[in-house]
Amino acid sequence: MRVVIQRVLSASVTIDGNIKSSIKKGLLVFVGIEDEDNNEDIEWLSNKIVNLRIFDDEFSVPNIALKEISGDVLLVSQFTLHASTKKGNRPSYIKASKPAVAVPLYEMLIKKIESDLGKNIFTGTFGADMKLSLVNDGPVTIWIDSKSRE
Repeated sequence: MRVVIQRVLSASVTIDGNIKSSIKKGLLVFVGIEDEDNNEDIEWLSNKIVNLRIFDDEFSVPNIALKEISGDVLLVSQFTLHASTKKGNRPSYIKASKPAVAVPLYEMLIKKIESDLGKNIFTGTFGADMKLSLVNDGPVTIWIDSKSRE
């Protein structure tokens, strides 16, 4: 499972011209799921997302976690995070899970983040053509892969 985390002042997702979800200060999290992903990946990533210390303290040092600031999460599925550009110029998405595998894992991740954060999170719609708007704070953008755990 791969995520791209962006610290934001605000973010929203629009589908068919209607705002589906929007958040204020918090994290916009894009998630890509592959067939090998499982509950262990979900547990590990949720813990990282909720406890990653990337918000500034009173000395402008990124030392505070999302959970501590009661920030929001906007979680958006994005199969393109598993793009392979090894051959040619057209990315291959062969490693990205099909909906039958990915949707249940995506829903499990939503529930786990909500449980770890102690509040509901916001989402896009799996497989939809989504338009996103955001104000990246910093900018802070972090890529995490549950298989490499770096």
